[in-house]
Amino acid sequence: MPATLEKLRVRFGLERVVLVGDRGMLTSARIETLRATGLDWISALRGPAIRTLAQDGALQLGLFDERNLAEIEHPEFPGERLVVCRNPALAAERARKRTELLAATEAALGKLVARVEAGSLRGAARIGIAVGRVIDRFKMAKHFELDIADDHFAVSRRTDAIAAEAALDGLYILRTSVPAERLDAPGVVRSYKLLARVERAFRSFKAADLAIRPIHHWTEGRVRSHVFLCMLAYYVAWHLERAWAPLLFRDEERPEGVDPVAPARRSDAALAKARTHELPDGTPAHSFRTLLAEMATLTRNLVVPAGAPDEAAFEITATPTPLQARAFALLGLSPAGT
Repeated sequence: MPATLEKLRVRFGLERVVLVGDRGMLTSARIETLRATGLDWISALRGPAIRTLAQDGALQLGLFDERNLAEIEHPEFPGERLVVCRNPALAAERARKRTELLAATEAALGKLVARVEAGSLRGAARIGIAVGRVIDRFKMAKHFELDIADDHFAVSRRTDAIAAEAALDGLYILRTSVPAERLDAPGVVRSYKLLARVERAFRSFKAADLAIRPIHHWTEGRVRSHVFLCMLAYYVAWHLERAWAPLLFRDEERPEGVDPVAPARRSDAALAKARTHELPDGTPAHSFRTLLAEMATLTRNLVVPAGAPDEAAFEITATPTPLQARAFALLGLSPAGT
């Protein structure tokens, strides 16, 4: 982190920087480093910190009866703004997953209870090992009370713990040092959500699209060159996807949501393409990869007239298909490269 901050200040000459990072990257220790260097940040609180705020009364859940965004302060975060968000869609999804996992865990533990009662599973150690396998699979240990003995095993739900967790479903808290006059609360949320683009970029780097790994180089200069070329390729692909949006299963202009907390919506045009697999003119819609494959069929041929000297050779570009011609037009290019 210190080396990166130095690059931002010295190498790039940036006077005002706001680093946006998730809870794993911008830890408390790194935030203190940022504070010492005078740089601002936007990050998020971890689950235990959110529960602490709720338990000591700093986070009033009643704030979200009629809204999904609020800003609070807390003495444990001096000089920071805490932007609390509640996403109803995320709350419903977490509730669904928890219900399914609780039921699956209870069913699996019920089978162990039956085995103990039937006498086919005996000994606290053996019962504990069997229970541990179930708990490790579903990650629900915190929600169950277990009573294990040599010839006895009982299980019950911790209803209070489950209810306390459910009360925080869909809640997340962003922390930032950026003053409100420079960035309001909705702006903080939108800035943090831009991390999703970074995550998509990393997935693209790791996938077959760019294949940054494995790196078959050993010297520092070649490794840096390899990474630079991958970055350059991603930059070109990013521009191509934006220019080719009318031909792809993507939004040409994604509607800007008024509510920054609500899930992003796709445009009606993009939804229609996804539903019909067709463009408005009836031609097939493409993914970026299939469109590249179509473009790769366009060839430039070296023609040498029979019996003519070598200097009479010339190049000719094949006639593009309507799809290829449209793709070039969207880029402002011609197939001949002129």
